[in-house]
Amino acid sequence: MTPELMLGWNFIVTVILGLVSWNWKTMSSEVTRLNILLNRTREEMAKEYVTKAEVHADINRVIQRLEALDAKLDRMLELKGR
Repeated sequence: MTPELMLGWNFIVTVILGLVSWNWKTMSSEVTRLNILLNRTREEMAKEYVTKAEVHADINRVIQRLEALDAKLDRMLELKGR
């Protein structure tokens, strides 16, 4: 191989490796940015939504109130029927 050909190949390989390296750095920073955004989204969702335990506790309170109203209605109907 001639020195000019070797110099040309070295230049081409250097440019290709430089582009690959730059693209790798860009992709790495993009993955980091997306990871940060995903974590923020998870935090925001946790603020807005309730857990299963909270839903069950709320439903149990509603059911207890409905049972109390049902008992009152039963007593009222019994007194009215006498």
